Amino acid sequence: MKKILVLGTGAQGSTVAQRMDEEPNVSQIICADADHKAVDELVKILKKASGAYVDADDIDSIIKAAEGVDLIVNALPIRFAPKVLEAAIAVKANYQDFAATDVLDSWWPKCVEMMYEDYGRRFKEIGKTAIIGTGSAPGMMCVAAKRSMTHLDTCDDILMMVYEGVEAKRFLPFWWSPFTALSDMTDPTFALKDGELVETEPHSLPVTRHFKGCQGPVTLVEHAHDETVYMGLNKDTHFKGAKNINFKYGGVGIDFSTPLYRAGLLSREEETYKGHTFIPFDVIVSHLPPAPKYHDEIKEILDEGLVKDEGAFVVEAVGMKDGKRVLVETYLYAPGCVESFERAGITGEMYLTGQCGSLFTKMFVNDEYTQKGLISSDMLTDEECGKYLDYAAQLDITLETEVKTL
Repeated sequence: MKKILVLGTGAQGSTVAQRMDEEPNVSQIICADADHKAVDELVKILKKASGAYVDADDIDSIIKAAEGVDLIVNALPIRFAPKVLEAAIAVKANYQDFAATDVLDSWWPKCVEMMYEDYGRRFKEIGKTAIIGTGSAPGMMCVAAKRSMTHLDTCDDILMMVYEGVEAKRFLPFWWSPFTALSDMTDPTFALKDGELVETEPHSLPVTRHFKGCQGPVTLVEHAHDETVYMGLNKDTHFKGAKNINFKYGGVGIDFSTPLYRAGLLSREEETYKGHTFIPFDVIVSHLPPAPKYHDEIKEILDEGLVKDEGAFVVEAVGMKDGKRVLVETYLYAPGCVESFERAGITGEMYLTGQCGSLFTKMFVNDEYTQKGLISSDMLTDEECGKYLDYAAQLDITLETEVKTL
């Protein structure tokens, strides 16, 4: 029986806690956050949970909450990751994170390399497993890209695309943390170009696709995401020598944020206007509604009606198979926003990201990882990928792959 600490009780952490509350191999879930209301609201709907109020800037505070746990699930903003990693090592626990930190070095790929090497060695020394990038994207996206490699002998190009077209009638540009969302919209973006990781411009290099299930063509742009860094570093060992890897994002959030980015209104630098000093990013974030996460507020939004409820989650991989140049096109299918609420009382964002994250946790509590040290989700073995996808299919989260000769 496993004891779990879930750090962070937002959309991702709360969904993991709810799913683990149903797992027979879980004896106790500690739900921890600095937000007392969020902790209390979550704990009262769970059978196996207790609450803890944790200051994630204080390693000792994390260690105190984590004593005796088998696994720490880190659903906090990425700046806290080094302290949570240190706490996991101190209490000799396994570790799961939805992303990778960017605070260890000014060059993000170097941060990930340091995690692989330094933390990888230290987790291996204590016989534990740490996995980063364990939501929908990164996470399921990495698994989908890894599975597409089974259809190729060699790989040239990988293009990952996420389109989120869920639009409420009320003003609600983001269905997850506005701070995190706009941070992603302004962070440096990375791509693998001709075999080298390079920095690209956010909101640039648009591509247009007419995805299955969408009303018409949509445009997607460069976006800061972990997958390109993980897969770029692992191109030779896990991605058949891929030379070019990009991640593109589109939808309501991009439509809202791109003009702000171009106008300089997402800048983190102090500015002075008419005698007032301010940071544009902070002003914008302060005016945005929080992501809905409680049952009644989600119901209220859905009762008002949605303008549209569509999306796409696609991997395109191009390479050679049996002497022929082919395109491996993989679609992910999952319940939309309305269906997610009908099934589980949560939003589509919470369902996909949280549920996909919870499946990585499920594999931990069922002792289904064979690797020790620190890895990213694109480094799962083929057997681990298969087990993960079997679990996902039980939640109606499935992949559909088509191989086309070019």
